[in-house]
Amino acid sequence: MGKASRRKGKENRVAKDPSQQPAPFVARPFEGLANETDWVAMREIVPSATAKVTFEVDGTEHEAIIATILPMAWPGLRRESGEMMVALQTGGGSGDASRDVAAQLIAVTQLEPGQPLAAMPPVSAATPRLQDILTSTSLEPTVHDTFDFWIPEDHEVGEEASISMEDANDSIAPTFKLPGVDSAYWVLIGDRAFVRWVLPQEENKATDALARLSASGKGRMPSNDDDGRLLGAFRACGVLTPVWEVVTTRLPEEQRKPMLELAAAYEEAYASLDSTPLDAEERRARNGIVSRQITLR
Repeated sequence: MGKASRRKGKENRVAKDPSQQPAPFVARPFEGLANETDWVAMREIVPSATAKVTFEVDGTEHEAIIATILPMAWPGLRRESGEMMVALQTGGGSGDASRDVAAQLIAVTQLEPGQPLAAMPPVSAATPRLQDILTSTSLEPTVHDTFDFWIPEDHEVGEEASISMEDANDSIAPTFKLPGVDSAYWVLIGDRAFVRWVLPQEENKATDALARLSASGKGRMPSNDDDGRLLGAFRACGVLTPVWEVVTTRLPEEQRKPMLELAAAYEEAYASLDSTPLDAEERRARNGIVSRQITLR
């Protein structure tokens, strides 16, 4: 085939319709959003939390509540009052969580009051992302002890629904958002307590910084007790969430000072990566951290 024929073939080629194409995979779906790490936390590690957002659809601004989980694992619902809610911890998805949540927000605007969004809406390469429709400039999660936020205060609950609510509440691991450090959460699981900190940096460089921190002896949560060891890390949504085990005798509010000290040491280690590569001991520490990473979803 000559060059002229090849050029003619390209000219006659019909452009693919994005609405008929699958959404591309995005490893770090919430990148670029304000409070990216809290989006990740609410999606992956916090059992019960809510946050308000505003967004625009077809030139009209709306307000909705982002929740970790909704009743019956619904992706969204519109209450009788008209209030809209969307869940982050849903099954399935397109491979781009940002596009999925944006599709849920758009779908709930089309619901009648009192109607749930029973299934995830279809998503394509033409579906907008959260980065395209959000107008709010922050995400401020409120962590709850229960799922009671599912039911409006003036709404009467039947016996069956009440039992279901009690079962859901019994499954919650007590969680507390630590003040002073972005996206750090204390959680009690059985008779053990942990601190999970969602880091904002790209996961490979975050791993390097944790390795330097560990090799220097500063990788433990500062404490008067022999605790605070770094257990490993979760990998989710393109960022890293290291996990420290801490003593259960210290109240979550008392973790503020050691968390601030740990965060300062981590930031120092991270900043030093630009000028000094990992040495042999730090590389060994990195291998140990990588071997204890768990990928979520």
